[in-house]
Amino acid sequence: MLKKNFLFSALIAILALTSSCEQKKQAMQTNEIDMQVAEILSRLTLEEKVGQMTQIALTVVAVGDSLEDKPEPAVLDMEKLKTAISKYKVGSFLNTINNRARSLEWWNNNINMIQELSMKEIGVPNLYGIDAIHGTTYTAGGTLFPQEIGQGATFNPELVRQLNEVCAYEMRASNIPWNFSPVLDMGRDPRDSRMWETYGEDMYLNGILGAAAVEGLQGKHALTIDKNHAAACLKHFLGYNSNSGKDRNPLSIHPRELKEIHVPAFQAAMDAGAKSIMINSGLLNGIPVHANYDILTTLLRDEMGFTGMVVTDWIDIENLYERDRFASSQKEAVKLAINAGIDMSMVPYNFDFCTYLIELVNEGEVPMSRIDEAVTRILKLKMELGLFEHPTTSLQDYPDFGSKEHAQLSLETALESITLLKNSNNVLPLKKTAKVLVSGPNANSMRTINGGWSYSWQGEKAEEFAQGYNTFLEAIQNKIGDENVKFVEGVSYDMDGKYYDEKDIDIPSAVRAAQGVDYIILFLGENSYCEKPGDLHDLNISENQSQLALALAKTGKPVILVLNEGRPRIISTFEGQMAAVVQTYLPSNYGGDALADILFGDANPSGKLPYTYPMFANSLITYDYKYSEKRERLEGQYNYESDLAYQYEFGFGLSYTTFEYSDLQLSSNQLTADNKIKISVAVKNTGNLVGKEVVMLYSSDLYASIAPQNKRLRRFKKISLESGESKTVEFEISARDLAFYNQQVQLVAEQGDFVLNIGGLKQTITLDKTITFDQPSKVVL
Repeated sequence: MLKKNFLFSALIAILALTSSCEQKKQAMQTNEIDMQVAEILSRLTLEEKVGQMTQIALTVVAVGDSLEDKPEPAVLDMEKLKTAISKYKVGSFLNTINNRARSLEWWNNNINMIQELSMKEIGVPNLYGIDAIHGTTYTAGGTLFPQEIGQGATFNPELVRQLNEVCAYEMRASNIPWNFSPVLDMGRDPRDSRMWETYGEDMYLNGILGAAAVEGLQGKHALTIDKNHAAACLKHFLGYNSNSGKDRNPLSIHPRELKEIHVPAFQAAMDAGAKSIMINSGLLNGIPVHANYDILTTLLRDEMGFTGMVVTDWIDIENLYERDRFASSQKEAVKLAINAGIDMSMVPYNFDFCTYLIELVNEGEVPMSRIDEAVTRILKLKMELGLFEHPTTSLQDYPDFGSKEHAQLSLETALESITLLKNSNNVLPLKKTAKVLVSGPNANSMRTINGGWSYSWQGEKAEEFAQGYNTFLEAIQNKIGDENVKFVEGVSYDMDGKYYDEKDIDIPSAVRAAQGVDYIILFLGENSYCEKPGDLHDLNISENQSQLALALAKTGKPVILVLNEGRPRIISTFEGQMAAVVQTYLPSNYGGDALADILFGDANPSGKLPYTYPMFANSLITYDYKYSEKRERLEGQYNYESDLAYQYEFGFGLSYTTFEYSDLQLSSNQLTADNKIKISVAVKNTGNLVGKEVVMLYSSDLYASIAPQNKRLRRFKKISLESGESKTVEFEISARDLAFYNQQVQLVAEQGDFVLNIGGLKQTITLDKTITFDQPSKVVL
């Protein structure tokens, strides 16, 4: 026993020494980088410093007169590029030309030219950024993964880490070192056109997956980023599109709610080492976030401790004047934004920002210290990316670009994201000998399967770039043979119109085609969209699609409804007539193959809803609703048991096997400021198939000085179980996990009882006294 204790103590000592050495090494690296940055900063002129704070769209320096419609093949105009770099000293470019994906060779050749001129004229490398939010959006042949909302449905942080590592690798193969991702906005309003860019409605889930994404992109807690990784840029700080239902609409959010619901995911990703952050484009409590010192400096810097670089969103300093009427001129807009804490302006179409900012510094309206602070952060990011030593990458160093291994990871992510929401009489999985009718506008489209930010901003070019992959229809045909599959769309999208336009409506043909088949697989949802063009006025699924569903249900054939959508569209008018419902979200290029595997039993679904699926457009709630929201209807009124009328709840998802929870054990029922409670539960696969289950720990605060939510997700773990296998899952929580922000915007855990719930098993714990956690001074936001 003494020998074991000695060995254990020795191991602990070695680990502590290793950790201490690593900390000292990082401290030395930080000091060295800081000194190098300070030296570079000291030799830059004001014009060069302002140029470092300027980000221009690549289309500005391309051949052609129009900004949006350049001649193909797209090439850079060397005179325009020299103007940008030699005259205005521009330190960053972004985006692509003509809103389309480009080849690896194209990216490398053009960024090589930019870097060569930047090093020659300024002595500082350029920082190129791109929206690679689910893989290499703008590089042809790269690997696309399910969109973030589908990643959220996996409840699998390791998968999210791995796919972001692949994304970074393929970005660096494209010579691009900076990714405007992950999106850590809260997907709490199903009307939001950007909901599919989020991990869902829960702050804890968002934080865990956001941190995993940062670790995948940058490397785990990496001070410096190697050539296989890229810098992350969290977006959109803070409260973006939370409860307005429209992209970039004004919001009013109490400071307490901002800190409790919207800050945690960003904080978790910052703690994971995120190097940069992008700002909310809208107004928050009447003030544009891009001009809000309390948010950009007091909260972000002083309270949350963020030391990285802050960049605007698209054209948002100009928007302070043009759109928001908050600044009386473009020049004042620049002053307000920079003084509030913006480090880099995504301009993106002109050089006025440079002119105005230089004037403002010379006039004393923007202090030189603010310029030096911003440029220091920009230079440090470039230094940490290794761009000073190696401004470009070499194609031959990335042999795994678009590899089969990367494709397999995308397929695995799609398999774990697809969520089985209904399975009446175990109609699924289908036999491979079944004869099926495939119908609906989403059945045979690579555009709908990928969604926005796929080869182009709105995703409309997916049909051009993704022809080598299988649509849902093609995957089903491959799985069971063409002879067993009929295909009649019934309703189709107008690909030349807006994303929600439909044409070629022929429901009777679909109904006739149902004769002679065993099942109908109906693909409904949305066409691709992104940001403001995706705003809608009606959350209900389109009337045409609804009528198609009802007509096919009347045939008497079992209808398997497959949803392919970026946000949950209302389906309550016909959901009751569907034999099964499967949510695919936006599963990207391997989503068709993944769905076919699940429909025909070659894979077992394990996805869980990352949001609450609404039943009615006027009944939008999240799973963590207040107790007072669950009220019984008056006797005699049409009754859904209570006001909580949702189609499916957050965290819900079926499997082809069954799981049984038992033996919920706690190390103690008493929680103090000093102890943590260990929690364990046994989970058994009681079915006949191997399956994956997401074990979720919820807590419910029974009484509090701020009316509490009915429950909150505190921990989760995804496990795999063979048929008959049982595993014990362990969690640990502290008083801080149960804390909330009170009316004084202080983080407190209040004395009293809390109910812990795992898989329907419950235990009550008691916090012995109220604890106020250390917080910086109150900020009025």
